Amino acid sequence: RDSFHRSLLWIGHQPGIKSRLTARENLHFFHPGDGARLPEALAQAGLAGFEDVPVAQLSAGQQRRVALARLWLTRAALWVLDEPFTAIDVNGVARLTRRMAAHTAQGGMVILTTHQPL
Repeated sequence: RDSFHRSLLWIGHQPGIKSRLTARENLHFFHPGDGARLPEALAQAGLAGFEDVPVAQLSAGQQRRVALARLWLTRAALWVLDEPFTAIDVNGVARLTRRMAAHTAQGGMVILTTHQPL
């Protein structure tokens, strides 16, 4: 069971992040052993300069990006994403689409729901 959970990353429609924590602290919660990689993951998600801002002070799109920054840290083979593009601008959608394409090109799998054309 633990092995299965390690191979799966679920990000739901709600961002599932703690509003009192900063973007960096939220990622550290999910990936405690990846401290050195957190700034790069946040930058890849479009959050450079917002690493130490409490999530409650970020816009809805930025909060969504905090949750999605986990995609740059996870080692899970299967990603299940519910509406990952919600509140994300065009550049963010392109960035996420490239990340998903890279993941599948490396043998990973992505299952997602969306109302937006791909």
